[in-house]
Amino acid sequence: MHYNSTKILLAGILTLTYAVIANAQIYYPTNLGNEWVLESEDKTERVTYSIDASKETINGIELALLKITNETLGTDSITTEKYFVDFDDEGIKLYKYEVELGDPFGVAAGLLYPPILFYPLTLELDDTWEFTTETEVILVGPVIFTSISEVIDIEDVETPAGIFKDCLKIKIRTISQATLSITRSTSYQWLAPNFGPVKFENSQDIVYNLVSYKLLSVISAYDVTGDGVINILDLVYVAARFGKETEEGDLNNDGIVNILDLTLVAKHIGKETTDSSN
Repeated sequence: MHYNSTKILLAGILTLTYAVIANAQIYYPTNLGNEWVLESEDKTERVTYSIDASKETINGIELALLKITNETLGTDSITTEKYFVDFDDEGIKLYKYEVELGDPFGVAAGLLYPPILFYPLTLELDDTWEFTTETEVILVGPVIFTSISEVIDIEDVETPAGIFKDCLKIKIRTISQATLSITRSTSYQWLAPNFGPVKFENSQDIVYNLVSYKLLSVISAYDVTGDGVINILDLVYVAARFGKETEEGDLNNDGIVNILDLTLVAKHIGKETTDSSN
């Protein structure tokens, strides 16, 4: 009786899982160690996105560091944006940030609790999200910063690192309100499904394309049986823990094994557990 009940449960879960997979794509893989390097078309500027562990914790939550480094190649000009984040079934949650503004303005910093949604877990055409933070800037005073993002198109993107199909084009509008001024800017970012950032256009119309990347454990995390390939055995392993608050089978680290974890396994079935880089 127990065996038949397990089979019925697994069959039902698989049906729901594949229904979700038909539309679900992850556009910002959050495995620690992931890195994307983009360069301007004239090879003078570089933007590097990376996700790593950090020593920051808030209310017992260990935060990861999403860092964006901007460089002018051949010079000492380097600025960084540090976003201390956590990941759950909604997406990337932002708890703290430190953004270098350059001389003479220093660093804009902020602590957010409850956190704000920085990037949704899944995205579709016409999706929008926004957030507002307040910070203090040297020589300027209090500044209210608002970011409004909208998925405006789906495009194929050709880069030096390869061609990426069905990328989401995201329009990012920012508004900075100080005591005596309001500054507005617009930039664009392209995210490839199950891959991450592949192209960026800043508010000065400078276009950056992906030149190299390192995606660690994007696949192997879902090989829960450790046999070198993702298959039905991995689904059975996760399904057997469905509804339990356990680390075993909780692949998205939201504290419980649920349909989201099964979705992550099912969409990678048939893949070997290898890391990718270029």
